[in-house]
Parts: sequence; C-alpha cells; structure tokens
Amino acid sequence: MAEADDPRIYFAAERTLLAWVRTGLTLVGMGFVVARFGLFLRIVRNAPDAPTHAGSTWIGVGLVMLGSLAIGVAAWQHAKFWQALAKSQQTQPGVMRWSVMFALLISLIGLALGGYLVVSANNAETGRAAQTTSS
Repeated sequence: MAEADDPRIYFAAERTLLAWVRTGLTLVGMGFVVARFGLFLRIVRNAPDAPTHAGSTWIGVGLVMLGSLAIGVAAWQHAKFWQALAKSQQTQPGVMRWSVMFALLISLIGLALGGYLVVSANNAETGRAAQTTSS
C-alpha cells in the first residue's frame, strides 16, 4: 500500500480530534464544578447569606471557556487537516462534517455555559446586595 493511500493517517487525525474533545469536556466539567464550589461551601456551612468569593466563579468560568476554546480550535484544525489530505485519503465529506459540527456544537454549548455562570453569579450578587440594603 502506498503511503499516500494509507487510511491510518486520517484515523490518527480523527483520534486526535476526539482526544481534544475529551480534554475540552474535562476542562468544561472541572470549570463548572469550580464555579459552583462557592455555592456548595455556603450550603455546607448553612450560611446562605454569606458573602461569595468571586475567585472560584471566575476561575471556573475561565476553565469552561478554555475547554470550549480547545474543542473549537481542535475542530477547526481537523477540518483544515482533512482538506489538506490527498483525495484518496479523505473519507466521505459527510463523515468529516458531522464530527466537526459535533465538536463545534459542544464548543458553543460550553461558551453558553460560561456565559450562564457569569450571569448567574452577577444576579446572585445583585440579589444579595438588594437584600442587605433593604434589611
């Protein structure tokens, strides 16, 4: 088999995309846990009105955004690599498009999760500030 016709080249690129998606999902999950850790601590301490520390929220949001960015860049790189392959090495375009679109969708959902975490943290702070001024 000629090296130009070796399907293992494309499959290696596919495994690399999947590894980056797995890494990105891990970062998104870890970021969500870190962002919500302050809420968990308030519940454990039984002090719902305790002041929040924005550090865990912002570190968590940063991890969520980093994971989403990793997935999006991996999808973009995979699509570029696929286009650079010789026609004999390319799989069906639909197969490649599906995996790239799936990765991009996960990336967009992660970005939306990061936005939600920021908005919910701001809303919680605004509500807590309003309660203290009215009391």
